[in-house]
Amino acid sequence: MKNVQKGFTLIELMIVVAIIAILAAIAIPQYQSYITKAQFSESQTVADGLKTPVVEYFNQTGSCPVVGGPNGTGGSLATTGASYGGKYVSTATVVDNAPTGCNIEVTFKATPSVSSPLSTKKVLISGKNNGGSFSWICDAGNASTIPTQYEPQVCVGN
Repeated sequence: MKNVQKGFTLIELMIVVAIIAILAAIAIPQYQSYITKAQFSESQTVADGLKTPVVEYFNQTGSCPVVGGPNGTGGSLATTGASYGGKYVSTATVVDNAPTGCNIEVTFKATPSVSSPLSTKKVLISGKNNGGSFSWICDAGNASTIPTQYEPQVCVGN
């Protein structure tokens, strides 16, 4: 009588486990990169919320709404006590870039929930006055040590 094999041999199971381990070794770093990029995008969202009020303030006063602004007075955005932050972003502040415009500096939190390449890093969104309108440039590479592989397309090459 012929003995019919039932189930898998040990070597076949070990090969399957090895293949799964190789796939996981490739997938985990890619997932971490995805998480970091997703967290970075929050900095752009928070900065977008500041752009319109900054432009309006600059067009009305000719200065940026920063604490200790012209003649020692704080701008309206800086003194309202509003919180410009998020789940991963600690603060977003307006930085004077007179006379050409205003910059927005976004700082990431230093909590375990923030991806380590972003923790406590800063992103600068440079605003340039074009005679009543502003152009904004994400300046992550020059203003911080955030590796370019985590920057969204809008920031790459600026």
